[in-house]
Amino acid sequence: MAVKLMIVDDSQFMRALLKKIVMAEYTVVGEATNGIEAVKMYEKLKPDIVTMDVVMPKMDGITATSHIVKRNPDAKVIMCTSVGQEEKIKKAIAAGAKGYVNKPFQGPKVLQEIKSVLTA
Repeated sequence: MAVKLMIVDDSQFMRALLKKIVMAEYTVVGEATNGIEAVKMYEKLKPDIVTMDVVMPKMDGITATSHIVKRNPDAKVIMCTSVGQEEKIKKAIAAGAKGYVNKPFQGPKVLQEIKSVLTA
């Protein structure tokens, strides 16, 4: 059965880039542009894994991750962060994120992190 992935990022460009990287191996079931959409969409789609941008309007990725993990303790969320946001990565892991990838995205690293979180 195909692994269902949800992409959360306020940037259309970043969502398209991630989709291009993952679509050979995973099924993208949804895309959200902010944390509020992400929480609602997660409940509806129940993806196997989520890539979550840290900085977004309306609700940031750390808050959204915390809401998702509170309701779904087995949720697998990978944070997407810009270099130099180590403090935010620590907060994201504390909120329940299972891993992270840095922007700009490098295809092999993104796929490796997804595999590693899925098998953890």
